[in-house]
Amino acid sequence: MGKKQRNLTTKQKPSGHRIARVEPDSIAWQLELEPGDRVMAIDGHEIEDIFDYEYYTDSPSLTMTVEKADGEEWELDIEHDYEDLGITFENGLMSEYRSCSNQCIFCFIDQMPPGMRKTLYFKDDDSRLSFLQGNYITLTNMKEKDIDRIIRFHLSPINISVHTTNPDLRCRMLHNRFAGRALGMLDRLYQAGTPMNGQIVLCKGINDGKELDRTIGDLVKYLPYMESVSVVPVGLTKFREGLYPLEAFTREDAEQVIRLIEGWQQRIYERHRTHFIHASDEFYLLAGQSMPEEERYDGYLQLENGVGMLRLLENEVRLALEGREDDGVEEEISLATGLLAYESIKTFAGWVTERFPGRRIHLYPIVNEFFGEQITVAGLLTGRDIIRQLTGKALGSRLLLPICLLRSGEEVLLDDITLADVENALQVPVNIVKSSGCDLVDALLYPVEKEAREHSQYELRELYDTDENMEEL
Repeated sequence: MGKKQRNLTTKQKPSGHRIARVEPDSIAWQLELEPGDRVMAIDGHEIEDIFDYEYYTDSPSLTMTVEKADGEEWELDIEHDYEDLGITFENGLMSEYRSCSNQCIFCFIDQMPPGMRKTLYFKDDDSRLSFLQGNYITLTNMKEKDIDRIIRFHLSPINISVHTTNPDLRCRMLHNRFAGRALGMLDRLYQAGTPMNGQIVLCKGINDGKELDRTIGDLVKYLPYMESVSVVPVGLTKFREGLYPLEAFTREDAEQVIRLIEGWQQRIYERHRTHFIHASDEFYLLAGQSMPEEERYDGYLQLENGVGMLRLLENEVRLALEGREDDGVEEEISLATGLLAYESIKTFAGWVTERFPGRRIHLYPIVNEFFGEQITVAGLLTGRDIIRQLTGKALGSRLLLPICLLRSGEEVLLDDITLADVENALQVPVNIVKSSGCDLVDALLYPVEKEAREHSQYELRELYDTDENMEEL
């Protein structure tokens, strides 16, 4: 490794990327890099974001240009045999987040009440977060160079909010005159063999029925690179004054949606050996139907969209209970969840008490009074609703809450109520249950250690925490 030094004039200095941390004994540490230094370029290429950095450092040797805090420039010749350099940047993405330019008729953020933390009002539509965090993007915020970079860097999978393949209807739904044309980017991703997943937020009377049938038929041509498509019902809060009038799906509506999707699944599977299109769990619950068998979820590619979560949880609970025998312990506990999963969790809790009769479990469904009763998922429950509805109830020695209630890596709920606030208000210790069925069974049987609160089984975002970085917006 070598180092050359020279001074730059103010006019010559680009902005670069500020180093937040240097790992001890790493290559960067050996090169005497420090927090506050700025990485300006690698092999003469300016670094736009984390993808440029990873791409240009993926080499056995490179030349890195660094500006020290005193303005001195270092040119570092590095040989590292593909070893990580040990640098953490102040901004995990190394770039500003791209906000959404659409005004979608179904946007959940437009239905948020005033007075909440500012990060909850940020609409992202950033293709880089699609790869890093699994976010879904509309493609309307992308340019040709963005598609070029995805293809060149082999970024995948790219998750795409399709909603409809009818160009005119997509323009109306996204309130963006370029939304229909943006669908052409699917062809480029397909031609490059880029793995994709799709999402359809279904709105009653708008993109359902014949329009949904058309959309599924159009998307099938992107197999095998478009690996799955989820269909989820639009979420409607009580804060919709002045917004596009949307209706909630009824039981009969849900039955029709499932019938259409399962008909397509059968035809697609016969030809492609994959089911491809999937209705979310919410549609099956609304229709009062059992969840599909595990094989129909094609490996659970759409768990984060609520597709197959309850089937997977059921299978995991059954597996976790196999071979376990009653330990004679007696304990009274409580568990709170959203309306959507209540009946399923009630069944699972019943399996536990059958095998462990000394356990007494109080299960409470929490009505979402904050957003409105049509919001039934546990992840959108607030601390205030939980406290209000559990006050005076039998809670036993501890209260279990699902980890999806918490802000990533913190003990804070959606309305900034902390777990300590909940414990103080209800005068009961709170245990946080992670995502798997094994976690649920273990939490019902034994107290959860405090450190189990910190990370979800499916939490992969520590390095690129949107909330943390967007606090500066």
